[in-house]
Amino acid sequence: MIKVGLFLDTYFPMVDGVINVVHNYALRLAADGDFDVTVFVPKHGKKYVDDFPYKTVRCKSVRFPILDYRLPKPRRDAAFKKALKESNLDIVHIHSPFMVGEMGVDYAKKHGIPAIATMHSQFEKDFYKATRSKLITKILLKKVMRVFNRCDEFYGVSAAVSQLFLRYGARHLPLVLANGTDMTPLDNRKAGIAAINEKFSLPADMPVFIFVGRITALKNVFFLADALSRLKDKNYKMLFVGDGKELPALKKHVSRLGLDGNVMFLGKITDRETIKALFCRSKLFLFPSMYDANSLVQNEAASQSIPTVFMEGAVTASAVTDGVNGFIAPATAEGYAAKIEAVLSDGAQYKRVAEGAKSDLYRTWDDAVEELKCEYRRLVSENADKKRK
Repeated sequence: MIKVGLFLDTYFPMVDGVINVVHNYALRLAADGDFDVTVFVPKHGKKYVDDFPYKTVRCKSVRFPILDYRLPKPRRDAAFKKALKESNLDIVHIHSPFMVGEMGVDYAKKHGIPAIATMHSQFEKDFYKATRSKLITKILLKKVMRVFNRCDEFYGVSAAVSQLFLRYGARHLPLVLANGTDMTPLDNRKAGIAAINEKFSLPADMPVFIFVGRITALKNVFFLADALSRLKDKNYKMLFVGDGKELPALKKHVSRLGLDGNVMFLGKITDRETIKALFCRSKLFLFPSMYDANSLVQNEAASQSIPTVFMEGAVTASAVTDGVNGFIAPATAEGYAAKIEAVLSDGAQYKRVAEGAKSDLYRTWDDAVEELKCEYRRLVSENADKKRK
């Protein structure tokens, strides 16, 4: 049995893409009798009970005033350090390079076991947004890359992310280990679409677009509203699914643009069958984010054969070929709107691209974790061979 430690500097009840990745890894590793998995993460300020089919070890944390996230304190938590010491891990897999992740690498180096890292984020953008200083951003970037470069192997969630981290200072080009989704195709597409039409009073022949995710300027949602205002044909509905601190500001922006009749804010929806049906009712998933490294939601849209409209230069669009398995629009409101109109005007191309999105981009978590298991086995075996020599 291979004992795996997954290390991350935030966890439920917070929710983001990286947390979902680690959770899906842990679920599937725990269900395999060849693996014993423990997730090492911070505690949350609120009372929260872990109810997972895998082990979690939590460290102390404090609220960080500037960010939504909490600041972990693993080195000041005796119980956490004791649990880690007694874990007898065979491999460490970090998903963030900060306090908890760094402690995971320290453990691996001390015990002579493989340490690997998955690179999920555009850290340079994160640091600059938080500090507005190129110098501080450069210093912080060097610090996180020192942690990553202590690992024996590292992975990017896409080819573009791997190239990005090579530019950040990775000592070699990271391998690619793409994310998956737990979303399966809707069983009864026709019934699902009819239910959405009835629930939200949508005419059956009206084009519908959708955005699913956090309502934040980081996702370019204000840009998206600007682009929608430039569509010549106003006979459409735009569905925003999600919540966030900037939702009130987005609603005001939509009103200023005169789009109240075109836009519906559905809030956060957790029911997966409803999300599936909403995707199926939508013609396009509109995702102009320049922030995301690899969005899980674009995989979910692909699972329902719904193509995404990305923006030129977006890292998260690296697996997409325009007009083949998705659409890539110019990085202007006018250009993005024109792309939507062009897609709607060519039904034959749309059908091909929708099929391409499903065949090329849809990847299940089961497939992703099977690949991950092979990597774990390889690295543990290579480490054992090295110790025998």
